[in-house]
Amino acid sequence: MSKFFIDRPIFAWVIALVIMLVGALSILKLPINQYPSIAPPAIAISVTYPGASAQTVQDTVVQVIEQQLNGIDNLRYVSSESNSDGSMTITATFEQGTNSDTAQVQVQNKLNLATPLLPQEVQQQGIRVTKAVKNFLLVIGVVSEDGSMSKDDLSNYIVSNMQDPISRTAGVGDFQVFGAQYAMRIWLDPQKLIGFNLTPADVNAAVAAQNAQVPAGSIGDLPNPASQEITATILVKGQLSSPEEFADIVLRANPDGSTVRIGDVARVEVGSQEYQYGTRLNGKPSTAVGVQLSPGANALNTATLIRAKMDELSRYFPAGVEYKIPYDTSPFVKVSITKVLYTLAEAMVLVFLVMFLFLQNIRYTLIPTLVVPVALMGTFATMLALGFSINVLTMFGMVLAIGILVDDAIVVVENVERIMASEGLSPKEATRKAMQQITGAIIGITLVLVAVFIPMAFMPGSVGVIYQQFSLSMATSILFSAFLALTLTPALCATLLKPIAAGEHHERTGFFGWFNRRFERLSDSYQGGVTYALKRTGRYLLIYLALLAIMALLFSRLPSSFLPVEDQGYTITDIQLPPGASQNRTIKVVEQIEAHNASEPGVGDSTIILGFSFSGNGQNAALAFTTLKDWSQRGSEDSAMSIADRANAALGAIKDAVVYAVLPPPIDGLGTSSGFEFRLQDRGGVGHAALMQARDELLKATEKSPILANVRESALAEAPQVQLEVDRKQANALGVSFADIGSLLSTALGSSYVNDFPNQGRMQRVVIQAEGDQRSQVEDLLRLNVRNSAGKMVPLSAFVRASWSLGPAQLTRYNGYPAIAVSGEPAPGHSTGEAMQEIERLVAQLPTGLGLEWTGLSLQVRLSGSQAPMLLGLSLLIVFLCLAALYESWSIPTSVLLVVPLGVLGAVLAVSLRGMPNDVFFKVGLITIIGLSAKNAILIIEFAKSLYDEGHDLIDATVQAARLRLRPIVMTSLAFILGVVPLAIATGASSASQQAIGTGVIGGMITATLAVIFVPVFFVVVMKLVKRGSSKD
Repeated sequence: MSKFFIDRPIFAWVIALVIMLVGALSILKLPINQYPSIAPPAIAISVTYPGASAQTVQDTVVQVIEQQLNGIDNLRYVSSESNSDGSMTITATFEQGTNSDTAQVQVQNKLNLATPLLPQEVQQQGIRVTKAVKNFLLVIGVVSEDGSMSKDDLSNYIVSNMQDPISRTAGVGDFQVFGAQYAMRIWLDPQKLIGFNLTPADVNAAVAAQNAQVPAGSIGDLPNPASQEITATILVKGQLSSPEEFADIVLRANPDGSTVRIGDVARVEVGSQEYQYGTRLNGKPSTAVGVQLSPGANALNTATLIRAKMDELSRYFPAGVEYKIPYDTSPFVKVSITKVLYTLAEAMVLVFLVMFLFLQNIRYTLIPTLVVPVALMGTFATMLALGFSINVLTMFGMVLAIGILVDDAIVVVENVERIMASEGLSPKEATRKAMQQITGAIIGITLVLVAVFIPMAFMPGSVGVIYQQFSLSMATSILFSAFLALTLTPALCATLLKPIAAGEHHERTGFFGWFNRRFERLSDSYQGGVTYALKRTGRYLLIYLALLAIMALLFSRLPSSFLPVEDQGYTITDIQLPPGASQNRTIKVVEQIEAHNASEPGVGDSTIILGFSFSGNGQNAALAFTTLKDWSQRGSEDSAMSIADRANAALGAIKDAVVYAVLPPPIDGLGTSSGFEFRLQDRGGVGHAALMQARDELLKATEKSPILANVRESALAEAPQVQLEVDRKQANALGVSFADIGSLLSTALGSSYVNDFPNQGRMQRVVIQAEGDQRSQVEDLLRLNVRNSAGKMVPLSAFVRASWSLGPAQLTRYNGYPAIAVSGEPAPGHSTGEAMQEIERLVAQLPTGLGLEWTGLSLQVRLSGSQAPMLLGLSLLIVFLCLAALYESWSIPTSVLLVVPLGVLGAVLAVSLRGMPNDVFFKVGLITIIGLSAKNAILIIEFAKSLYDEGHDLIDATVQAARLRLRPIVMTSLAFILGVVPLAIATGASSASQQAIGTGVIGGMITATLAVIFVPVFFVVVMKLVKRGSSKD
C-alpha cells in the first residue's frame, strides 16, 4: 500500500484533502453541548387536584397511576411527590439508551387506563405528560419598569403573547411560567349567601347554566321549500365575557319580581388563575419564565434562538415593559468548549517544538504536523456519522490524541532519516525500505491503542455514555493517524525530504549540537544501566514487586467520585421557612439574601422564585438563582465554591429560615445539586410516624459524622393542619347530606373551576371561591352554612369539630414504597464515595423494615464503580490477545504488559499528590496510559526480538534495541506529555475536568517513560523462562 502512494504522492494528497473537507463540513453540522445527554431518559406526569391535601393526592391519584405504570419496558425507577397545594409529579426514569419518545407513548398509554379511575376534578384540570428535565437552560425575567403593569398583568401577557412562540423554538422542551394567566374570579361573601338562603353550590349551578355555548344552527338550511331565497347562521351570545355580565347572572327570581344576582352576594373581577408563585429580579417584583431544554437538543443553539426570539417579541411589548435573561447556563458550555479549543492549539504548538528539538530539521517536523489536522478532521466526520456532539469529553479525547497522532508519523520520518544517513539512498528509495521495516510496528501499535479504547465503548448506563465519547473519538483519530502513516506520510517523505550523503549526519553545531551530545551521553548511560540491570534481573524484579505493592496501596486509598464539580458561573440557593409560614415572611428572608448578594463583588444578578423550590412548592419555599460575573472578572477568592461558602456562613444566621447555597450538579438532569442523594424507604410497612422518626435519627447521626456535611431532607417539613371531624349522625338528623358538606368546603376554601370564558382571544377559567378575609381563621370555616332537606340553613359548627395537628406538607414515594428524599455532600477533604459508605453504615443501624435506595447521580456512581475494574481488566486482556496474534508469540505480550502497572503507579501518585479523587476522568486517563506504556515497550521488544531471531545474543540484542529505540521513545513521550500539560494547569471555566484528566495522564506517562529501564529486564527474563520451558520439552 505504501509503495502505491510513494509513487503517486498527489493521490495521497487528494485523499487527505477530501478527509479535511468532509471534516470541516461535519463541524458545521455537529451539535455543541457541555456533556452528551448522560442522564437516563425520564418522563414526568403532572396533575393538580385543587384544595386536596398531600395525603389525599397520594391516595386518590398517585397510587392509582403508579399501579398502572408497572410493566413498561426498560423502566428503571418511579418516584413521586405529592404536595399539600394539591399538585403532584410522578417521574418514571428509564434505562440509558431508551428512546424517550417511545417511553413517553408507553407512559401515556398506561395513563389512559388510570384516568377513568381518577377523581372528576383531576380529570377536568387535565394531566400533563412531558419529558422530564429538572434543570432550567435559562430564566427570562419580565419587569414593568414604570410600574404600570401588575405582576398578574405581566403573567397574563407572558402566557398570552410569549409562551407559544418560545415553546415553538427549536430545542425548547418545556416552559414554566412562574405565574398564571387571567381568570374570572368570583369571590363569594358567605354571610350574604346565608342572608339570601343560598349556598356556593347554587352559584356554581347558575354560572354553569348561564355561561354556555349555544350551537343554534341556521335558518333556511336544506331541505327547504322552493321559495327559500336566503340562508343565515344564527348566533346566540351564550358565553359571557366581562365581570359586569357575570355579576348580572340571576341566582333567584322572587314572585314579587325582585331578583338576587351574583353581584349581590359576591365580588367579580378578572384576577389571576393561581396566586402561588411570585418572582423577584435583583430586588424588584417581576414575572419569570423557566425554559427547559428538550433531551438531546443543542444548548448553545437553543439559547441563541431564544435570545433572538425575545428580541423580536420585545418590539411589541407594552410601554415600560422590559426583559432580562438573568440566568443562563449556555455561556459555560461556550466557554468550556472554547477553552478546550485553545488547549488543542497550545498542545499542537508544544508537540511541534518537541519534534523540532529532536528532528532538528523543519522539513522533518512539518510532516508529522501536517498529519494531525487531517486525522482530527477525519474524527469529526466520524463523530457526525455516529451521532455524537462536540462536547467537553470528545474535545478532551482529541487533546489526548494529539500526542499519540504524531507518533506514527515520527516513527516513519525517524526511520527514513536513519536509512538515508547510514546507507546514502535517495529519499524515495529510503522511504520504500523504511516502510518495509516498520509497517508491522505501526499496525501493531495502532491495534494495541485501539484495542485499549474499544472495551470502554461497550459500558452500559450513563457512565458508559461518558466513556463512549472518549473511546470512539480517540480510537477513530488513532485509526486515521495509522492510515495516514501508511499513505500520506511516506508520500510526503519521498517528495519533501532532501537526500543526505552517507555518513554526513549528526555533526551539528550550536544548540542542536550541544543537545545531540547530551542525548548521546544519556543514551550511553541508559545503555550502561540496561547492561547493569540485565546482570541483576532478580534484584530488579524485587524492586518491581515493591513498586506494585505501593501502587496497590495508593490506589485503594484514592477517594472515589463521579465527576469533578465545576464553577459553572452560578449558584442555586434553596430557601425554606418553618412549615405554615406565609409568603410575606418568605419575602422578608429573601430580602436579606438579596442584600447579601449585593455586597458580593463577584455576583451579577439574583433571580428569586417564590413558592417554588426543588424540594417542593408552598408559600414557605423559595429558590434563588445567583448568576456570577464572567470568569475573567473574578479571582480565585470569587469562585462559585467560595461565594456559596460565604453565603452559607452569612445566611446560616437567619433565624426564621433554613437557607442552603449549593453548586449545580456537574451533569444536567442527574439530581439538582452536587453531592449525593438517596431515598430512605419504608420497606416493611412500618408507617409514616416510624419513617419520620427514623429520618430524625438518621439526620442526628449524620450531624455527628466527620465525613458528611449539609445532609438534609430535600422535602418540605411537616406543616400545621386543621382536622375537621364531621358527626355524620348529627348531620343526618339535621337533614344535611355529606355530599353537600363536601361540595361547600371544596368550593368555598379550595376553589371551584366551573367552565371557561373568552378573553383577549384565549379561553380562560371561571373560578369561584370565598373572599380571602372570610377563610383566614378556623372560626370562619365553622360559620359557613349548608342548606338541609327542609330548605333551612344550618351552620357547620352544629355538627363539625375542628382540631389542630401536624401533618405532611409533602409525601414522597420511590418504586412504590413511601420514602423520604435525603441529599447531602461529603465534608471537605472527603469524597462522595466515602460519604456514600458512611450513609449506608448509618442506615444499617436504623430499625428493621427501613431500606435505602440511591437515586440520580449517586445511583450512576454506584453502577460505574463496580464496572471500572472489569473495564481495566478487559482492556489489558484485549491488548494481550492482539499482541499475541500479531507477534505469533505468548512471550512478547507478557513482557509488554508487565510494564503497564508502572505507568499506573505514576498516574496514582500524581493524582494523590494533588489531592484529587478517582473519578471518571482519571479512569479514562488510566486506560490511555495502559495503551501508551504498552506502545513504548513494543518499540523496544519488537526490535530486540528481530535482532535475536537474526542470531544475535539475547543480552546483546536487547541492549542494542534499547539504545536504538530510546530516542523515538523519549521524543514521542515528551510530545505526549507536553501536549497534555495545558490540561493539567488549566484555570477558569471547566478547569476542574481538565486538571482531572491532565494530572493522571502526565504522571503516568512520566513513570511509563522512566520504566524503559525495566522493559529489557522483563524481555530477557521472559525469554529465558520460555527457553528453559522449551529445552525441558
